[in-house]
Amino acid sequence: MTDIWTLGEVLIDMTQSGSDENGNGEFTAYPGGAPANVAVAAARLGAKAGFIGKVGDDAFGRFLADTLKKENVDVSGLFACEDVPTTMALVSVAPDGERDFSFYRNPGADTQLTADEARAVLVDNPDAKIIHVGSLSMTDEPSREACETAVKYAREKGMMVSYDPNYRAALWDSEERAVNMMKSLLPYADILKVSDEEMVMLTGTDDPEEGSRLLSQYGPALVLVTLGSQGVFARCGEHTEAVPGIQVTVADTNGAGDTFLGAVLGRITKEGCRPEELAPEVLKEIVIYANKAAALTCTRHGAIPAMPYASEMR
Repeated sequence: MTDIWTLGEVLIDMTQSGSDENGNGEFTAYPGGAPANVAVAAARLGAKAGFIGKVGDDAFGRFLADTLKKENVDVSGLFACEDVPTTMALVSVAPDGERDFSFYRNPGADTQLTADEARAVLVDNPDAKIIHVGSLSMTDEPSREACETAVKYAREKGMMVSYDPNYRAALWDSEERAVNMMKSLLPYADILKVSDEEMVMLTGTDDPEEGSRLLSQYGPALVLVTLGSQGVFARCGEHTEAVPGIQVTVADTNGAGDTFLGAVLGRITKEGCRPEELAPEVLKEIVIYANKAAALTCTRHGAIPAMPYASEMR
């Protein structure tokens, strides 16, 4: 049985890995895409995870499918698109490990997932506990409808909904539309993970205490604000917890937030309860654990290849 399903983009991250003798950038093709990253992170840490999405019927698409299979991710929800290529992101990495993204997605196969395909996977897996989605599915049709259909169906069936309003400016025609679409999924979320920048976009404040409070008013029982090297601010109802980050030598921050969330979702399914039922001490322990996983990811290059296994967490 697959406990955690993630829905959205799986793509090729062409990530800058160095320069040649003439100063030209050298790039490596890594598997990526935030929802796929979350599924792999959860699976590497011992959870039963699956992915719902679409790739092109091409070499990159087959590579991504094989990668997810090797990572023990259930790919019964991964579809191939014959007439649209696999989505690609060009990732430039600054000396401090921060990233800049450009996308080849006009359209990309990830945007071609249909509502019928998404719903069918959830119908076939009635015992699933969590569906996780990201906001990049909301940029285009038919993936927007597929995402909305999935979260509505999940709520009807009592599944927990996890949501990451992951902002990539290059994929939206305006910031105003991005914010409106990102906000549209907040009422469906039980678990919400936002970066500090996304929190400001959605609430207008850079104070994690106030920002998490405002976000919780949309309905999420658990709000997690990632603060980069400063750690995480967690809110579960009225209880709040500021958990400091773990200092490491950063090679690449790509996938760190997804690793964090995959770790959180895996631990919640292991606890066998909903987020609002987590005791404060258990919540803090989960966030510390997820921080460790994210820190390990930052010490290596790529997203999926950098994610830790359960054995490393010991």
